[in-house]
Amino acid sequence: MSSPPWDYIAKLVCIGDSGCGKSSLTIRLCEGRFSPQHDVTIGVEFGSRIVPVGPPHSKKLLSSTSSSAADGGLPDPPRASTTPQKHMKLSLWDTAGQETYKSVTRSYFRGASGALLVFDITRRSTFEHVTDWLNDLRAIADPDIVVILVGNKLDQAQPSPDESVPDKREVSADEAHDWARRNGVLQYVETSAKSGENVEEAFMRVAERIFENINAGKYDLNDRRSGVKGPGPAGAKNVRLSADAGRGAAGGCC
Repeated sequence: MSSPPWDYIAKLVCIGDSGCGKSSLTIRLCEGRFSPQHDVTIGVEFGSRIVPVGPPHSKKLLSSTSSSAADGGLPDPPRASTTPQKHMKLSLWDTAGQETYKSVTRSYFRGASGALLVFDITRRSTFEHVTDWLNDLRAIADPDIVVILVGNKLDQAQPSPDESVPDKREVSADEAHDWARRNGVLQYVETSAKSGENVEEAFMRVAERIFENINAGKYDLNDRRSGVKGPGPAGAKNVRLSADAGRGAAGGCC
């Protein structure tokens, strides 16, 4: 039987207040599109995508900018990598932000290895609630869960050149960076689900740190409660991506 197109599966949850764009971020990552009209999430919704993790993918930017320090010459020619590229399937759980569904969404925190804590940079109240969301997450999830703070709707925080559309930002980047640092969050990233800006970066930051934790032996890959698992048993049936969905090896949807 064919082997799966991934080496690991990691469970990620998107959490935060209602209307912050959690569903839009998930749709942008998994389907590469933006829907201006999206129904309010009831309970949870699911999506997935396969992304490359670790070298050589994680080192391609470094190799492309390497140059001779001695004479300031051209970059060194690329070298063939003997390291097989690893891939991780991100199992994304988009949770409802409404208080009514909190008892349901909290149950999905268990077994998550990563979380995107999302707020709307044009609505300060959503930023003021991220501490409560983080406390709920850490009370239920594994202590080693990888958390990234995401300030969404960046497109609304950039005024038009003629200033006909004002800057709606209510939370500064410096304030959000400071909060992330004080609360032990991996980092802060500003995104726009509408334009796609930094969306992949946000998810990839979480995926790369999870991959580092795998290599450090922090997960039991045979225990589904760890939030990460390796390939299925030999001989198990697996469905490969179709030819026109071949972006999977380089980070396409599945």
